[in-house]
Amino acid sequence: MRRQQGFTLVELVMVIVLLSIIATISVQFVALSTRGALDVSERQQRALQGVVISEQITREVREAFPLSVRENGECLEWLPLIAGTSYESLTTGPNFNEVSIAPFGRPILAGAKLVVYGYGSAQSDLFGTSDPGPVSTAINAVADSDATVQLSAGHRFRERSPVKRLYVIGTPVSICQIGNWLYRFSGYSPNLTQSSASSLSGSAGTREVMSANLVGGSFDLKVTPPSLLRAAVVNFEFELADRDANETTRVNQEVQIRNVP
Repeated sequence: MRRQQGFTLVELVMVIVLLSIIATISVQFVALSTRGALDVSERQQRALQGVVISEQITREVREAFPLSVRENGECLEWLPLIAGTSYESLTTGPNFNEVSIAPFGRPILAGAKLVVYGYGSAQSDLFGTSDPGPVSTAINAVADSDATVQLSAGHRFRERSPVKRLYVIGTPVSICQIGNWLYRFSGYSPNLTQSSASSLSGSAGTREVMSANLVGGSFDLKVTPPSLLRAAVVNFEFELADRDANETTRVNQEVQIRNVP
């Protein structure tokens, strides 16, 4: 009789065990490869997010009125520059409500303010309403070819610019961290004392989200004011966390603000 051939039960069990081991290793390899790809993708996203946030802050701060930049540990605040020109003569009597200028070359909306770039002003003067002072009352709308600016109310300028420079500034802008969120505040009224993040959250201005994944307390600020010998310098840094808070990415940036009176 011909002998029957086949696999024994032991051989089948060994094959099943070996296949299980191979399958487990393959699954782990695929899982680790996928996790690694996801980690790399999240790092790239955080890096790109950090670049976008840093560039947005840098561009805005570079267009700030240099003497106005200040920080209180949780917020960075400044007065944005809208336009600049040279003045022929500042306000004079009897109503002190007209400034003669070289045309801006662009229209200026009503509600902005004029500021004379002089070195005799304290920073608090820029956020106040002192009269006489460096910052005017709100202006009326100005056409691109207008050679005069009309003020909504009389004002006397206390300072004079060495080269007769005159700037138009808007309402303050602040960037603050609240918890894990980074916000941009605008459209609120200026205060002599810099507003806290909580007070800005309750103000009537506009609040925009810049980031929702900051590490708590990581938004560090340092402002070096301008002088006769150097420009203003702003240092800021922040740390972004991934969704599982297992990894973070720190961003550090230095911004120089041109100081041209």
